[in-house]
Amino acid sequence: MVTFFDDLAGAVYDVFKFVFRCFCYVVAGMLIVGVPLYLVAFVFSMFH
Repeated sequence: MVTFFDDLAGAVYDVFKFVFRCFCYVVAGMLIVGVPLYLVAFVFSMFH
C-alpha cells in the first residue's frame, strides 16, 4: 500500500513538473519574441 502512494505521489510530481516546465517555456518564448518586437514597433512609431 505504501508503494501505491509513493507511485501516486511520483506521478503527481511529474505532472506538476511538466506543467511548470511548459509554462516556463511559454513565458520565455513570449519574452524572446515579444520584447524585440515591441522595441522594433517603438522605433518605427518614433519615425511616424
